[in-house]
Amino acid sequence: MKVLVLNSGSSSIKYQLWESEGEQRLARGIVSRIGEDDGELEHIPEGRLAYRRKFGKRIDHTEALKAILDILVSQPQGVIKSVDEIKAVGHRVVHGGEKFIDTALITDEVIEKIRECIPLAPLHNPPNLKGIEVCRSLLPLVPQTAVFDTTFHKDIPPYAFIYGLPYHYYEKYGIRRYGFHGTSHMYVAHKGAELLGRDIGELKIITCHLGNGASITAVQSGKSVDTSMGFTPAEGLLMGTRAGDMDPAVPLFIMNKTGINIIDMDNIINKRSGLLGVSGVSNDMRDIISSMEKGNERAKLAFDIYCYRVKKYIGAYAAALGGVDLIVFTAGIGENNPLVREHCCRNLEFLGVEIDPQLNAEMVGKNGLISKPTSRVKVAVIRTNEELVIVKETLRILKESNLI
Repeated sequence: MKVLVLNSGSSSIKYQLWESEGEQRLARGIVSRIGEDDGELEHIPEGRLAYRRKFGKRIDHTEALKAILDILVSQPQGVIKSVDEIKAVGHRVVHGGEKFIDTALITDEVIEKIRECIPLAPLHNPPNLKGIEVCRSLLPLVPQTAVFDTTFHKDIPPYAFIYGLPYHYYEKYGIRRYGFHGTSHMYVAHKGAELLGRDIGELKIITCHLGNGASITAVQSGKSVDTSMGFTPAEGLLMGTRAGDMDPAVPLFIMNKTGINIIDMDNIINKRSGLLGVSGVSNDMRDIISSMEKGNERAKLAFDIYCYRVKKYIGAYAAALGGVDLIVFTAGIGENNPLVREHCCRNLEFLGVEIDPQLNAEMVGKNGLISKPTSRVKVAVIRTNEELVIVKETLRILKESNLI
């Protein structure tokens, strides 16, 4: 059964087509620069060369999705003979608030509830919804699901998700910790348990999703019990362009001193801070390390802050869990950067963490342990696969709904 996975953003649509039997990805790609004059498509059939097409005009989400469906069936780039082979579509949706604690079969009612969550994710949910609505119009007979970034964190207890604000702000506006990257944290936690050959129900796991966006989650018995991102993805770790944790009075002070408005301040916190803001070099960890190795002190400072924040959260979540059995590194930086991993785990021997330098250096883009055999706490690198989670969740919901 072929399942199309869509991640619709404001200016791009990422896609993957999967054959659920054998969990085989058939193709992946992206339509980028939607709404701009130079929109383009990159399509990569599995095991074949990438195909690129420039549209030469401004396209919208409808035209972008039509281009995706066309390329999937075109020759020689296509991987299916007809769009009728697509039997289900799974959509990534960033925010489900408290309205969704599970993957949802998309209906008119579900769409309205996602729309009601827009104030919680004004930058993400509208384009997610646009992708859903366009796809329903183009594939009206195909069942579709919404898989939310927030649902894995549904088990976080109130003492971990309520902020120290007057309680009515939670009651009236839903201001609380929600957490994100849920599909990634869920996937690597389960894969980590498989790697150890143990039942996830017996394990205390800390999952570190380290990319341009980054978050850490405490997982107990397969459930998220705390996570570093909060009401928005801006809380927690230092990220590529996000500031992460800071005194909440800082933005108020800056706005008072400079006279900037709330939109400008939001832009600073989310798009001009983090590795980019501290280093003045880049939001890309590879550029940070390259500049650091050439003697750039601000790049080194950004690197040190990044790793320190990760290490601090690992320590905090080990305390919250009452111990830890496994630490997992994943996502772009976590999977591919041994130097970051080494610094994040440095001086954690008191917890029982012992990194094997050679294993760590060799583990790039692969799954495996990087801890010594004597390490009481195991440390692993696991390649995340959020799209496969969406495929599995889509199939589960369709089966429960007697649609397959």
